[in-house]
Amino acid sequence: MTPVDVLKIADDFFPTLPLERTAHTARTRTFSGLLGTLQLSVKKEGGHYTFVEVHTDQMGESRLDRNAKKFFVELHRKSDPAHKLEAAY
Repeated sequence: MTPVDVLKIADDFFPTLPLERTAHTARTRTFSGLLGTLQLSVKKEGGHYTFVEVHTDQMGESRLDRNAKKFFVELHRKSDPAHKLEAAY
C-alpha cells in the first residue's frame, strides 16, 4: 500500500471512534478524543513496503491501543482481501 492509501484509511477509520483529526501533515496524522491521543506516521521503506507507526498516550493495553491494532487488521484486509487472518498460537 502507498502512504497515501494508508492515510486515507486512517482518516476513515479513526473518526468512527470518538476521535477527531487534530493535526496532519503529508505523512502523519494525530487523532484526539475521549480515548486519548493517537499519533500515526507512514513512510516508504525500501521497494514496495510502507512502514506504519502508531503511538498512543495511554498506559498498558487501553481501549485506544486495541483499536489501533484493529486499524492494522483493517490495513491488512484492504491490502489483501483474500487473506484470512488466524491466530498464531
